[in-house]
Amino acid sequence: MTHPLEIRPSGQRPSPVTLSASAAQRILAIGAAEGRPLMLRVAVDGGGCSGFQYRFDLVDGVQPDDLKVERDGAAALIDEISLDLLKGSEIDFVDELAAAEFRVRNPNARSSCGCGVSFSI
Repeated sequence: MTHPLEIRPSGQRPSPVTLSASAAQRILAIGAAEGRPLMLRVAVDGGGCSGFQYRFDLVDGVQPDDLKVERDGAAALIDEISLDLLKGSEIDFVDELAAAEFRVRNPNARSSCGCGVSFSI
């Protein structure tokens, strides 16, 4: 689903991964605090208690094989290999009593551990 205010050139396909409004706001806030524009790199690594785990890094450069997901002036980057495991996902930011963190809502994950960082397919 595209953002209601997002305008796509005709014929352009929607991104296979989306960025929530709260994630976009948090990326922009971190960049503002750092005094430079930053992007959130989301990757999937082998490991964790469920088989795969998400890795989040703040970066200022795009790699040649990155998918760039944009919303409200913020961007997230996903490498080609991780994209296969993240198709259909939403990158979100939650600020709860227990933690404030980026999360991936991944419809491909069959199960995940209690920490929400590792998952299995």
